[in-house]
Amino acid sequence: MAHKNEITTFFCIFANRIIIFKNMIMKRTLISALFLLLAGWSVAATSSEDGSRLWLRFNPTNTTTTITGVKGTAMTELQNYWHGGPVILKQKKGMTKDGYTIKSQGGKTVITAASNAGLLYGAYHLLRLQQMGEPCDGLDISEKPFYDLRILNHWDNPNGTCERGFAGKSIFLNPDPQHMKMYGRANASVGINGTVLNNVNAKPEALSTESLQKAKSIADQLRPYGIHVYLSINFASPIKLGGLKTADPLDANVVKWWKDKVNEIYRLIPDFGGFLVKANSEGEPGPQDFGRSHADGANMLAGVLKPHKGIVMWRAFVYNPQSSDRANQAYEEFMPLDGQFADNVIIQIKNGPIDFQPREPYSPLFTAMQKTQMMVEFQLTQEYLGAANHLVYLAPMWKEFFSYVKPGSLKAMAGVANIGDDVNWCGHHFAQANWYAFGRAAWNPSLTPSEIAEEWLKQTFTGEAPLVNPVKQVMLDSREACVSYMMPLGLHHIFAGGHHYGPEPWYQPRGVRADWTPPYYHKADSIGLGFDRTLQGSANVKQYPEELCRLYNDINTCPENLLTWFHHVPWDRKMNSGRTFWDELCHKYDDGVREARRFLTIWDAMKPYIDTQRFEEVQRKLRIQARDAEWWRDACLLYFQTFSHRPIPQDMDHPVHNLDEMMKFRIPITMYENPESGYNK
Repeated sequence: MAHKNEITTFFCIFANRIIIFKNMIMKRTLISALFLLLAGWSVAATSSEDGSRLWLRFNPTNTTTTITGVKGTAMTELQNYWHGGPVILKQKKGMTKDGYTIKSQGGKTVITAASNAGLLYGAYHLLRLQQMGEPCDGLDISEKPFYDLRILNHWDNPNGTCERGFAGKSIFLNPDPQHMKMYGRANASVGINGTVLNNVNAKPEALSTESLQKAKSIADQLRPYGIHVYLSINFASPIKLGGLKTADPLDANVVKWWKDKVNEIYRLIPDFGGFLVKANSEGEPGPQDFGRSHADGANMLAGVLKPHKGIVMWRAFVYNPQSSDRANQAYEEFMPLDGQFADNVIIQIKNGPIDFQPREPYSPLFTAMQKTQMMVEFQLTQEYLGAANHLVYLAPMWKEFFSYVKPGSLKAMAGVANIGDDVNWCGHHFAQANWYAFGRAAWNPSLTPSEIAEEWLKQTFTGEAPLVNPVKQVMLDSREACVSYMMPLGLHHIFAGGHHYGPEPWYQPRGVRADWTPPYYHKADSIGLGFDRTLQGSANVKQYPEELCRLYNDINTCPENLLTWFHHVPWDRKMNSGRTFWDELCHKYDDGVREARRFLTIWDAMKPYIDTQRFEEVQRKLRIQARDAEWWRDACLLYFQTFSHRPIPQDMDHPVHNLDEMMKFRIPITMYENPESGYNK
């Protein structure tokens, strides 16, 4: 028997659905109204859901829907889940690749596209409208993707672990057909059309015949959903896998080895997409090991891939311990090569110049390189944003990036995946929103974070306004809240040693290279806090366009949310709020804690609208997040106070821990990789 509260919840939600149903009759088609009513009955009557269906919580059709035209995955999806009238699927030459139109004509819905993939994207658009309770008649829709390449990067290892993964093991270790089908459906539903199967810190074995056979199996299962597979490669593979004495990209034997290997790949996977390469970074081998440039290495691979229409995505994530400012190095290495890369090479650049920080300025390469194809690399997996414990919706971060870097200057978008074999795929139900948002933003960067969040909420939970409106606002506020309780006012990279989950701004053990320690970045001393990247400092500002260089170089005009990124700020500097810099820093940290607590309070009020299992699982995560926010505030303020020698302001909550307690606190790496396994439970 259902619990009394669950019965009450069911009738409350169903009563609300009756009201919505009545209103919809007045302004929408009967079939749409009935669908939403039945969808509400299904959600309310279910006491728990595990999140495994992601946002694809379609109700199977109970009648034979007339779907005619081109047979394929689009037809199958509509036959299974479309509750409306007849649909015709048509192919038409001359349309944009992957684009489609949806038109209501004579009582029928006609989806037209140049390819099967385009028809599938159109079918999912129609199903999305249905699922959200939107009108599905009178349609006149024309869509095409902004980027041809919309790709996930999986950092999955041969043993099944996922580097910076917080949602279990790799889904590609032993690819289950049903799991691959759901993965394909989820990606196609938001327009993602490519996936890199393995870690950028690639093992040579990724190109072994055995590994390629597995890649073929995965490619075969994903092909019906318009998804091409790619592989990360180890640049020294000719040595370690092929037995050669060198991997010099200009050596004829090396070129032949790569040509033979590429031919082998395309015999198995005719629509293979190409290679992703991390070279000469963090100890990974590359062309510089043989006295060659990044362009030499990338162009050699591009040459052997080009006959097959394959591409090379060459990462610009490079740095070494000798640099005076890690933020400068990618620019210094790649700008001299601008214009030297082959036309099937794309330089893949992280959104910021350091490494996926909660807030960074954009990487200056994006506006500096004018003769080279570029793509942005975002990170969906929350390596620096509370792993799978914190609710941090990333679309506002990406929108901030695009306010500086125009989407049209880029060739493609890549996202480091947050997907594992956990039941809910991402370790946190709200982390699914970042997977969804990435696909939608790659399809159409002009979509607002609010529009994407509303789409996701209505499909994943419910269209009830009492849930959608407040929870959407939580999502929109969550990234800024995370910045506040972790690293406000431009602070960056002050995470614990050995993992990136919690704070450890004092971490500076002997023998560890400086740019792997927080003091390298925050430069706290008795005068102030922050990294001087002005023209008098590391001159990082000079890498930006002249207007931004002037803006960032002047402490009086530099945006306060990037102040310590570009300046060593005196503790007593007066801020825009009228407070001193020290007091402003304290208040920012405390504001973040208050926000995290507010998110939990709002979620607690959502219980009547959400199934029991997902409500409780998200509630547990939000409690962890609120406690973690306190940990961040207390550790950072108490540590920085040893330099500022100033009191914590009286008009805010004071730390509830002591610094010596914070400095002794440790969490095991295994708990970081799966934070709920023991920490903060």
